[in-house]
Amino acid sequence: MNDFIADLVKQVKPSATIAVSMKAAELKAAGQDVIGLGAGEPDFDTPEHIKQAAIEAINQGKTKYTAVDGTPELKQAIINKLQRDNQVDYQASEILVSNGAKHSIFNLLNAVINPGDEVIIPAPYWVSYPDMTLLAGGRSVIVQTDAEQAFKMTADQLSNAITDKTKLIILNSPSNPTGQVYSRDELTAIAEVLKAHPQVLMLTDDIYEHIYWGVEPMTNPVALFPELKDRIILINGVSKGYAMTGWRIGFAAANRDIITAMRKLQSQSTSNPCSISQAAAVAAFNGPQDCLQTMTRAFKQRHDFVVQALNEIDGITCLSGVGAFYAFANVTALIDSHKDCSNDVELATWLLESAGVAVVPGTPFGAPGYVRISFATSMTVLEKAMARIKQAVEKLRA
Repeated sequence: MNDFIADLVKQVKPSATIAVSMKAAELKAAGQDVIGLGAGEPDFDTPEHIKQAAIEAINQGKTKYTAVDGTPELKQAIINKLQRDNQVDYQASEILVSNGAKHSIFNLLNAVINPGDEVIIPAPYWVSYPDMTLLAGGRSVIVQTDAEQAFKMTADQLSNAITDKTKLIILNSPSNPTGQVYSRDELTAIAEVLKAHPQVLMLTDDIYEHIYWGVEPMTNPVALFPELKDRIILINGVSKGYAMTGWRIGFAAANRDIITAMRKLQSQSTSNPCSISQAAAVAAFNGPQDCLQTMTRAFKQRHDFVVQALNEIDGITCLSGVGAFYAFANVTALIDSHKDCSNDVELATWLLESAGVAVVPGTPFGAPGYVRISFATSMTVLEKAMARIKQAVEKLRA
């Protein structure tokens, strides 16, 4: 039956993070003792006031279709959130609520990309950016970064990557998989490049916005450069910061024409997001925000432990991050000394089989020789996982 599958879909790679999580779940179901550090999902429960808002919505019969682009209540809550947290102003016609931030990005790419348009993506990148670009008919232009530049694209790199076919730049800060954040000065330099190329849009993926412990205040490009507002598409949602991954609510804030095009696409695909999840998201944005600080403090503690533990293992080095809940570890030296592993994919398999720890190889993130480790789990689990990895490496070295 493979002959019936569209050629374009055959070119799309399955999500590496989902694949690792599924493999770990399969091994667990088969009775093996596996620690899964692959999923990008907070281990915290959704805050109680958010769950109660959903229950009340069900009891009040809010179970019907909503407007394609989201309920007025949620759009207003998003407008309020953007004013409160990001110091930017949007109208309801400039907001589109979708089935998760991933859906928002998919909508955007398909709304603005023509066949052959180029999308600049700094690497390491979130695994879905290139494949979603492919599905939209675009071509990914990968800008390679490294640990010496904290995995962040420089203004010079961006300028050199722009051609007459460039349509969009994607920035993800805090970053999945590196946990790095663009500073105010770095964003200013990138904005200067953007100003010189009026045909280029920028997508800023802010889904990890609230999971941040850096010294400098978190900065939004739209607030910094209001003159570029019409060319910046802000993507965010409730999944990471409010521990609402399964609720599937994300949003885009952008120029009215772009939002109109995205809404048209959504009306012919998924239609509106879940009505109950929208009611819960209203409570998330409008309700108490102390849950954000509680979770971020825990993630910072876990980050510090995991990064230190990884750097104490022979053959592994790991740069500290300031956001998200991932450690991005360089395992090149370990691979070079491992007679049975020639790359990060094989090393990740070895860790799963020898240590019972599931991590995601760096190759799907555009960074061969690395692995991504999620610390969105308890300290008890992380301590056990790091001990297993260290023991497996020491046994290998013996």
